[in-house]
Amino acid sequence: MRPVSRVGRVIPLGPNEQVRKKQRVIGAEGWEKTSPFLFLSEDWFGPDGGFETHPHRGMQTVTVVLEGALEHRDHTGAQGVLNAGDVQWMTAGRGVLHSEMPQGPVHTLQLWLNLPRAQKMIPARYRDQRLADVPVRKIEGGEVRVYAGRSGDVQHAHGSDYPMSLLDIRLQAGARLSQELSGKDRAFIYALEGATDSIGAGEVAWFEPGDGEISLTAQSDFRGLLFAGEPIREPIVAYGPFVMSSEQEIVQAFQDYQAGRLVA
Repeated sequence: MRPVSRVGRVIPLGPNEQVRKKQRVIGAEGWEKTSPFLFLSEDWFGPDGGFETHPHRGMQTVTVVLEGALEHRDHTGAQGVLNAGDVQWMTAGRGVLHSEMPQGPVHTLQLWLNLPRAQKMIPARYRDQRLADVPVRKIEGGEVRVYAGRSGDVQHAHGSDYPMSLLDIRLQAGARLSQELSGKDRAFIYALEGATDSIGAGEVAWFEPGDGEISLTAQSDFRGLLFAGEPIREPIVAYGPFVMSSEQEIVQAFQDYQAGRLVA
């Protein structure tokens, strides 16, 4: 089995003008330890908050709606509503302007996924994935919802331009799961509820590239999200909403945004 390399814990960040409560799940350790993942933010917000129109370049977001409904719009005029259990895969690429506004109270997770330098200026795109379309692997005492990747004989195509896996693991107390991973992938599991033999609610277990499956045994009713992807071993420079490979590219992104060229 692939061992747990380290266990982290969420960092409470409190409220701000956009959210009623925020937690940083990953992103404080240094990107060389988390690549290809940059940040995972957990947010609770309502009609008095939300994320009005803002830009991105050079990365992707993966937004998981845990509770409530979230409306998104972008510079192309695209619009939609994500409900509990839905996931949105967004590639900012060369540039996107979008908003994410709540329809009542909402609880979300948003992952920032890096893009390799060769893909940072690809066209922007969205893909909304509905809960009803997510295949499910049934096991004794639980299930795995396969948003992207594979679990047992159940699989689903990657929704991101840089391939990653996303699994929603639900286990009853005493249930055991063996989950395969590519030997090239780094992975982490964020425990939302309950506990296993390795982590409890609010904790993050990391697994480095290497041989072997992940093994989980639930000590209580457990729910966790597993994210996996191959590390990108390139320089990363991030500032605000832009994630590029050099300071010069960050400067160019701000110049393009200010001049109205970001999404041109």
